[in-house]
Amino acid sequence: MDVQPPRRRSQPESDGATAPRKKAFLLARPEQRLLEAIARRLPAQVLPDHLTALALLAAGGFAAFGALGWLWGMAGLLVVQWLGDSLDGTLARVRRAERPRYGYYLDHLADAVSTALVGIGLGLTAHMHLTVALVLVIAYLALSINSYLETQALGVFTLGYGRLGPTEARLGLMLLLVVTALGARAALPLLGQTLTLLDVAALGAAGAMLVAGFARALGNLRLLALREPRAAG
Repeated sequence: MDVQPPRRRSQPESDGATAPRKKAFLLARPEQRLLEAIARRLPAQVLPDHLTALALLAAGGFAAFGALGWLWGMAGLLVVQWLGDSLDGTLARVRRAERPRYGYYLDHLADAVSTALVGIGLGLTAHMHLTVALVLVIAYLALSINSYLETQALGVFTLGYGRLGPTEARLGLMLLLVVTALGARAALPLLGQTLTLLDVAALGAAGAMLVAGFARALGNLRLLALREPRAAG
């Protein structure tokens, strides 16, 4: 009589929609307090989906203002985009009206569209090459995809990398737009092209994001290898 070895129990599958969120970036706590205070004061007619739509409209307006070269308007729309993007989930939680899977899917889909629109808007200005803007978009989306994979594989949705998150990224971009609108300029010759201040900052940010993403991916793989050791034989 053959005796079958006991089967190893697999860990429960992660559910990305209901995974706990981990916010370690610098402005996470003050931002959350501010968002909750705003959410409690919003009229009942305002729904989370309205705020998601506001974020998408602001991102579309950002791209349009980029084509027109209105840097001040672009900086202002980043504030509106942050408000809509960050407040929709907070409003649902404050009202205890969460729809985890619907919200998870819609939020990340809207984030991807907004990221693309912001990148296109930057590339349409006279202050950033479109190729550089697309490199920045690709790097940001790569970090986002890694975060979503982490959520499924590790069961925790980590917002941000290290002490920097999407809020700090928006503030940095807003500052660059403001100083550019005020007349700050840079000219760096590279491969037959002249890079602007926004080009240099975007390439630096893209490089830093890719390094951070690669480092965290290696750490995740080490952790997963420990949790799921290779079978002997």
